Amino acid sequence: MAQSAVKASRRIQVSKEPPAEPPLVIHTLGDDALRQPARRISRVDDEIRDLARAMLRSMYHAKGIGLAAPQVGINKQLIVIDLEPDNPDHPQMVMINPEIRTTGGGLSTYEEGCLSVPGVYLDVVRPSVVEVSYRCEQGRPQRIKADGLLARCILHEMDHLSGVLFVDRVTDELSLNEGLKERGFERGDVHSIA
Repeated sequence: MAQSAVKASRRIQVSKEPPAEPPLVIHTLGDDALRQPARRISRVDDEIRDLARAMLRSMYHAKGIGLAAPQVGINKQLIVIDLEPDNPDHPQMVMINPEIRTTGGGLSTYEEGCLSVPGVYLDVVRPSVVEVSYRCEQGRPQRIKADGLLARCILHEMDHLSGVLFVDRVTDELSLNEGLKERGFERGDVHSIA
């Protein structure tokens, strides 16, 4: 078997068809599990790969493009991303112990949503470019420089690993209060970042 085929066969591959029931419950704003800093993963093994698969299936069920382990009540530094969930050929990303190396490209404002704050979409300012080091699902060191939606999604999911939600970064108080109230969330559960 060619080396590229071997590498491809080792990648986590999960059907993008949303399951009837999610394997994991996604916690929502107000749940203390979302506010705990995640712990580094010391060993990448089958248990971590199984968790990544379950997270991807739960993400597809919820029709999201990113999910962090704290969102499913698991205090580990693990995120999964798929910017094209409707495209079966687009690869799924698994990032273990991600660390920001640099940000740049100026700041950009873009509307974000979150599976842990369903139905709320608000503008958030973030760096346009990010370089991140992490371990892949096989435990190998990786580095990626991302811009656009991928950079934003990585930064959004990495925030979860520090107990930060996108609503904490919203500066438009009026829109924030209206969006939360409309969906039945409490303003007191937001930890605004100055």
